Amino acid sequence: MSTKVLAQSGNASMSQYQLGSGDKVSISVFGQEELSMEVRLPDVGTINYPFLGELKLVGLTAAEVEQLIHNGLLGDYLVNPSVSVSIVEYRPFFIDGEVKRPGGYPYQPGLTVNKAAALAGGYTERAARDKIVIVRESSNQTRELTVTVSDMIQPGDIITINQRFF
Repeated sequence: MSTKVLAQSGNASMSQYQLGSGDKVSISVFGQEELSMEVRLPDVGTINYPFLGELKLVGLTAAEVEQLIHNGLLGDYLVNPSVSVSIVEYRPFFIDGEVKRPGGYPYQPGLTVNKAAALAGGYTERAARDKIVIVRESSNQTRELTVTVSDMIQPGDIITINQRFF
């Protein structure tokens, strides 16, 4: 499988998006105010949830977290808990190299490499738009992908815009 295919398959659906440290999630249990919370996932990737203790959320999708909490509360604590988990704020992406203002920026769904560069002040005159590399971490594995300006990015991506040589 080429790196180009990997870059695109990683963006097939944000519903399969795996939570990572830095993401801010909202957990709500219908009719149970004390079990509802909004929390930013720390580096260790675990949160302390009422009645259930420490829960590791990093690497899980929002739907998997809903199921985990639902199953934990079912029976002993609630008859039929209605759990909803949503991502309030994604972890930032980072862009460096030949852009005017390299750094970290808040992720927004639908961002392409081109849009990310625009957030960073645009490309410099020496930017090689055909030599863009993304470092992406998923499932505790880091991959380096060669992408184009129209490819989608994901939260936590590190985008490097290389320099072209005349």
